[in-house]
Amino acid sequence: MERVSRQACFGGWQDVYRFDSKSLAGSATVGVYLPPQAEQRKLPVLYWLSGLTCTEQNFISKAGAQRYAAEHGVILVAPDTSPRGDQVADADRYDLGQGAGFYLNATRQPWAAHYRMYDFVVEELPGWIESHFPASDRRAISGHSMGGHGALVIALRNQSRYRSVSAFAPIVAPTQVPWGELAFSTYLGEDRLSWQDYDATALLTRLGWRHGSILIDQGEADDFLDSQLQPQRLREAAAAVNAPLHLRLQPGYDHSYYFIASFVGEHIAHHAAALQD
Repeated sequence: MERVSRQACFGGWQDVYRFDSKSLAGSATVGVYLPPQAEQRKLPVLYWLSGLTCTEQNFISKAGAQRYAAEHGVILVAPDTSPRGDQVADADRYDLGQGAGFYLNATRQPWAAHYRMYDFVVEELPGWIESHFPASDRRAISGHSMGGHGALVIALRNQSRYRSVSAFAPIVAPTQVPWGELAFSTYLGEDRLSWQDYDATALLTRLGWRHGSILIDQGEADDFLDSQLQPQRLREAAAAVNAPLHLRLQPGYDHSYYFIASFVGEHIAHHAAALQD
């Protein structure tokens, strides 16, 4: 692996690494924040999945999360949002192709060759982290927008691997909104039944949630609230199966990292409590 950059940050280190990924059939870029406690012992890990058009840089440079990770002794891991490179299929739009991996395993060509972000996040990335850093197998996951969709789906489908989940402005029902319908039909094909494995609302209805409360923050001034996000669908599903959901609608907040930075400390505290031995 290659360390691309390193900055001192709140007593620890904000690093960026690049390594060869089998899942993505190419290189992967990942931000890793090691708080000061990592010099003494293995620490739990919070995985962060970013949204459309983002790279690993958005979260590590805009959210201000390192301060809270240092307070609670949590490693932060923020991968890029898709495979990258000249050999990787792309599309001439922001919501498809590179930067828009949707955290699934594509089954249609040309996407299937590289777009296997689900396997990357669930299997390969934790294995890499736990092999190369002072990280325990106590894991939590969070994300924003497309990444919130990914965090919810991955946590619901792998409840033995993650102790907690949260999200900012997640796409909770991608099979029923334009962003998800475009991505799923392109990456997975027209069989809508196969889409259900990547829909948090459908998964919560089918699988429930056996850990503590799912924390979601949603800005009420978000331009995508009604057309793409529709958090009420997840609230209805949670009520139907008696799943613990804490959905907070935040007046005045939009879809930006100003919103994330305002509440990320509370999210890290939420995960830190769940990640204790």
